[in-house]
This record gives sequence, C-alpha cells and structure tokens, in this order.
Amino acid sequence: MNILLLGYGKMGKVIEQIALSRGHQIVGKIDVTNHHELADFSRENVDVVIEFSAPEAAYENLKWAMGKGLPTACGTTGWLHHRPEIEALCRENKAAFFYASNYSIGVNLFFRLNNYLAKLIAPYPQYQVHTTEIHHIHKLDAPSGTAITLAEGLIQHLTAKTEWANQADVAENQIPIVSLREGEVPGTHIIRYESEVDRIEIKHVAHNRQGFALGAVVAAEWLASREGVFGMDDLLGE
Repeated sequence: MNILLLGYGKMGKVIEQIALSRGHQIVGKIDVTNHHELADFSRENVDVVIEFSAPEAAYENLKWAMGKGLPTACGTTGWLHHRPEIEALCRENKAAFFYASNYSIGVNLFFRLNNYLAKLIAPYPQYQVHTTEIHHIHKLDAPSGTAITLAEGLIQHLTAKTEWANQADVAENQIPIVSLREGEVPGTHIIRYESEVDRIEIKHVAHNRQGFALGAVVAAEWLASREGVFGMDDLLGE
C-alpha cells in the first residue's frame, strides 16, 4: 500500500518503521514544516492516510483527507468536538474514516474489562470510582483520549455517574480523571474503586509505542478497501 503520514513526530516515525517492515510504501510525511506538500497527494498516489499529528492540526488534516475521499486512520486526540463534521464529510465524499483513542490491542481489551467490571460493581454504590492517566511531558492534551473512552464506558454502566471531570475533587455525578505528566511515560491508565473496607483496581501500562503503532498500521490495512466510519470494535469484531 501507498501510505501518507500526516504527522511525523515520535509516533509517526514508529508507524513508518512498522509500515515499511510490513512491505508498504511511505509516499509522504507531512508535518508543520511541509504542510504545503499536501497538494501533491490524492487517490491517484495514496491508498490510505495515517493521521497522528497534534490536536490543533488534526481537524484541518482530516477535513483535507475526507475532502479527497481518502481512507484515513486517525489516532490524534483533543479534537473530537469536530468529530460529527468529519464523519459527515466522510459519508458525503464516500471516504473511509477510522478513529481510535488508542490503537493498542491490549488497551482495547482493557476497555472491555473496564466495562465488564463496571457492570459487576454497578449494584454496589459503596464503591466510588476514580481514574488516573499518566503520560509523557510532551503530550499536549488532557485528559488522554484513552481516559475519556474509559470514563465513557463507566458512565454507560454506573447510573449515578453522568459525566467526567479532569480533576480530583468532583461532584457526586462526576467521574474524576487525574492527569499526570511524567518523563517519557508512553501511557498508564488506572481505574480504582474505593470503599471503606477495600479497593478494587485495574491497570494498563504501555511499555513503548510499538503496540500503538502496529495497531494503527493494521487498522490502515483493514480500512484501505472500505467506505464508511469505523473504530476498533469493527476491526477486532464484537
């Protein structure tokens, strides 16, 4: 496949390595220094786009890709208030759009574990839920997209919780998400239930970026021949 990378930071470089190792071609690497080169790309020379940029760049990148009808796998977080518009553009232009807050297979299993544990705990209001996410100091948005996905899963099953807040002290109906930025941590997410007598905790720790990058390339391979809006549940299968 001919892959266009939108965003060429640390994740983009790891994605490039994995894509090349799987026999693909990288036809372009676009970042803030050469954004004007987007004019060189279209369905004629691009099979699929992988978008891992920054929150402020993702929206314009995705508008461009959907406008060109290009299958695009996006892993950038912090832009999701524009998501309905991007998905509408996708359908309008018969493109394909794949979004995941986290492309790691392990994290997506963790999402399912989070939902299952929330279902089990829902009848026991003595347990109060807390969430923590830890990432490297270069991460620009907080909370992480993964933490938001986890919180949304909790809200589906814990009827007393209707929203999340990115702070430790919250109202009764809110789920607290504490965001920490430390060193070069690839990503750690913790869900903790506290009662007066015990604690139940589940935790996912990423050791490096390889799992995220491999998942993004696999998603791009899966997406290239499709049309519509998709996510990790479609790739992994319910």
